[in-house]
Amino acid sequence: MSRSETPADAAERPPLSPLEGGRWRPVRPEELLRREEVSEAGGSRELPRAPSLERRQELERYLRDRPADIEAYLELAAIYRQAGRSVEATRVLKQALESEPEEPRVLWQLEEASLARALQQLQDVRQVAQRLHTPEADRELERAQTDWACRRVEVCQSRLQRDASQDHLRVVLAEALRDLGRYDEAIEALGPALLVDREAPLAYLILGHCLQAVGRDLEALAAWRAAALRRAVPAPPRIRLNAMQAAADVAERLGLSGTLPLYRQALRQAQADAPSETAPPPPAPSATGPSPPGPP
Repeated sequence: MSRSETPADAAERPPLSPLEGGRWRPVRPEELLRREEVSEAGGSRELPRAPSLERRQELERYLRDRPADIEAYLELAAIYRQAGRSVEATRVLKQALESEPEEPRVLWQLEEASLARALQQLQDVRQVAQRLHTPEADRELERAQTDWACRRVEVCQSRLQRDASQDHLRVVLAEALRDLGRYDEAIEALGPALLVDREAPLAYLILGHCLQAVGRDLEALAAWRAAALRRAVPAPPRIRLNAMQAAADVAERLGLSGTLPLYRQALRQAQADAPSETAPPPPAPSATGPSPPGPP
C-alpha cells in the first residue's frame, strides 16, 4: 500500500492475480490463455472471504484422526491459499494424495499450485531484471522463463493423459515446447488441434512459428495462411494480425514478389479490423484447463 493510499482504498482495490504478482491461488484459464472466448467451466469456485483461524486449527486436528477425508483436505488447502501460504497448501494437498492418489480435484489443485508459483516467480524476476539490467538478472529471468515453460509442459501432459479430449491443452503444450526450443515436439503436439475449428487458428499460428524456426519457411507460410485466411474458421483479429505480419516478413525476406503484395494487403485488412493493435502480439502465454467436476 502506498503512503498516500488509505486502508479503505486498499480494501476496494481488486486482488492481483498470480500473473500480476499477487498471492497464490488457483489460476483461472482466462488469466493464462488470454483467448477471445473462455469456457464457462473454466472458472474456479470463489473461496470463503475470511476463514477463521479456529476453523483451520479444527481441520488440522480433524485430519489427524480422519486422514482419508478428501473434502476436509480441500477445504484446509483453500484456507491456506487464501492466506497466501502456498507451502502449507501444497503440503495439505500432498497429504490428500497419500489417501487418494488419483483424486482429480487434488491433482488439479496441485498442478495449479505449480503453475501459480512459476508465474509468481517469473513476475518477480522480470521486475528485478527490468530494474537492474545486469547479466546476472538476465540469466535469472531466462531461468524463470524456462521453469514456467517446463511447468506448462508438465501440467498439460498430465491433464491430457487423464483426458485426451482437451484439445486446447495441445495448443498450450505446443507453445510451451516452442518456448523451450523443442520445435519438432511442438509440431507433433499440434496435430489433433489443427482439426478442431475452435483451436485451429491459434494452432496454425504456432505451427507456422515452429516451422520457421526449423527452416521450413514455405510450410510456415502455408500454416500462417491457414491461421488467418481460412473462411470456414474466422480467426480473431489478433491472430490474423500476427500471422499476416509473420507471412509478409518471410515473403519479403525470400523475395516472393508474387505473393508478397497479397500478404501485405491481408495485413492491412487485419490492422484495420484491430485498430488498437500497434504491433502483432505473440501467441497467448499459456493456460491450464478447466477444473475437474465438483468443488475445487
